[in-house]
Amino acid sequence: MNKAVHLLIIDDDVSLCELLRHYLSNEGFDVSLAHSAEAAQQWLSANPAPDLMILDIMMPGKSGLELLQILRPAIQVPVVMLTGRGDDIDRILGLEMGADDYLPKPCNPRELLARIRAVLRRSQAPLLASRALELSGIYLDPATRQVSLLDQPLELTSTEFNVLHSLMSHAGEVVSKESLTETVLHRKLTLYDRALDVHVSRVRQKLAEVSDSAAELIKTVRGQGYQFIRTSA
Repeated sequence: MNKAVHLLIIDDDVSLCELLRHYLSNEGFDVSLAHSAEAAQQWLSANPAPDLMILDIMMPGKSGLELLQILRPAIQVPVVMLTGRGDDIDRILGLEMGADDYLPKPCNPRELLARIRAVLRRSQAPLLASRALELSGIYLDPATRQVSLLDQPLELTSTEFNVLHSLMSHAGEVVSKESLTETVLHRKLTLYDRALDVHVSRVRQKLAEVSDSAAELIKTVRGQGYQFIRTSA
């Protein structure tokens, strides 16, 4: 019998937490709750890491963004943020800090379930192409999900890894934002959706921490998408 996927919901709205726990438990998940960032830190210090965290941005005490900043990169489990509707800056900051996806509140439990399953698919499922890739000093191994640049390990979230893998797999080609969104985020690209752009930006930033020239390997093709530049090196 397969072990149930364990979710940790961190939100100060007790009623919402109980509703989500009831709904997600009926869908086969094992659900734990924490009603503040401080309670979540205590829970995480006393228990094995969950398979995925659902994190509210606005909470008394430490905010969800502050908690996410504390947890990354020490805890690499996938994170789905819950944000106030219209809080674009918070969503972008959350993605930049290592969240995998976001959903505006009040959220529909069915849509949250779909986001959870999509994030788990891309974080747990093996990539179709299992061979390692090595281009321009970047070594990426889908089997172990490890990446290095000039022999220095890179700490990427599961989404960032999949972004880089997809672009490197199509080196020299322009990959449309629509295609990349479906491949990496497992959803259709919608108007004003900047999640993919932020993940690509994060990959560039992490490459630049090792080599400025490596960050330039990922080119934005205006109006079309992104391209991993194939070099002779």
